[in-house]
Amino acid sequence: MKYFNLFSNVVITKGAGRILVSDLQRNVSELYPLELHELVNDLKNHSIEDILNQYDEESRPAVQEYLDVLLQKEYGFITENDWDQNFPPMDYKYEEPSSIADIFIELSDISLLKKIKDSVENLRVKHLVIYSQKAFTAEDFIKTDKMFATSVLCGIDIFSPFHEDVDRLFINSIHQHVERIFNLTFYSCSKSPFKVKDEFRFTVQFTKEPLRISSCGKVDLKYFNTNLSKVSEAMDHNSCLHKKMGIDLQGNIKNCPLMGESFGNINDISLEEALARPEFKKYWNITKDQIETCKDCEFRYICTDCRAYTERNHKNSDGLDISKPLKCGYDPYTGTWEAWSKNPLKQEVISYYEQASYKR
Repeated sequence: MKYFNLFSNVVITKGAGRILVSDLQRNVSELYPLELHELVNDLKNHSIEDILNQYDEESRPAVQEYLDVLLQKEYGFITENDWDQNFPPMDYKYEEPSSIADIFIELSDISLLKKIKDSVENLRVKHLVIYSQKAFTAEDFIKTDKMFATSVLCGIDIFSPFHEDVDRLFINSIHQHVERIFNLTFYSCSKSPFKVKDEFRFTVQFTKEPLRISSCGKVDLKYFNTNLSKVSEAMDHNSCLHKKMGIDLQGNIKNCPLMGESFGNINDISLEEALARPEFKKYWNITKDQIETCKDCEFRYICTDCRAYTERNHKNSDGLDISKPLKCGYDPYTGTWEAWSKNPLKQEVISYYEQASYKR
């Protein structure tokens, strides 16, 4: 008798119409029919021979073809006489020692960073994302980096408007004086000033898009991420807000700069005090398995969530918004994508957020 053993680093996510097989070691995900999910479940309890004998001669080649795919893709292996007991199931419990892993700041002046510096250390923040409407000078980039020279921060990601001073010499001057910055994105750039090569200690991106803080929250295949850390976090927590903190342009401390609820202002309280507020963590453990439509989606563990922009049509028993992300155009029941902004059913909600953004 032969037995199929699924590798423990392979996660199969069942959707309404398809399954997604994610190889967390190779960071690759692929779509397959629902029938493969049923076969894999059977393979956990029966030998290959027993399963093949359950089908008639006409159906067996199709089943064998699925088995061949599982082996060719190296999703598992075959053993004789019994399943291999030397490969216990992987523990997907997400562990993150930081009190806050990421801070997203809508920056008006870099002097604000001095107010959060001590909190960044106390909370053991890993990543700092800065969005600025004001163009950063080379001195601004360097000063920001130096401020966190001995910090626990793993990296700083900065979004700044493009300006005419940005060229290779400009970037190189930053390169020579920074250590924490790992990415610079210059938006509203009509034409890249030079071809970026792998020559700086950080990545440099130029985009024509006039990025706004409200550009966040788009659900698209190109943003999906197949890796152990992201998938395990999505299984147990909210992939948008878990251990995240935001500061908006007015200094209000929020779960995300785009959300309405504020837990205090950075000019009045510390980040630690905001985090201690009873309601701050209320969305941290709302997983995609609890969110309408998403719970039936095969992409739910490799996709990011968005609680700032939702369809605003479902709440749970605690009054928390569990609606589908507004900027998602995927329908897991038909397996099709459409432009979310053109969906007539979303127009009223889009209008609501446009008015809210105007007031903001």
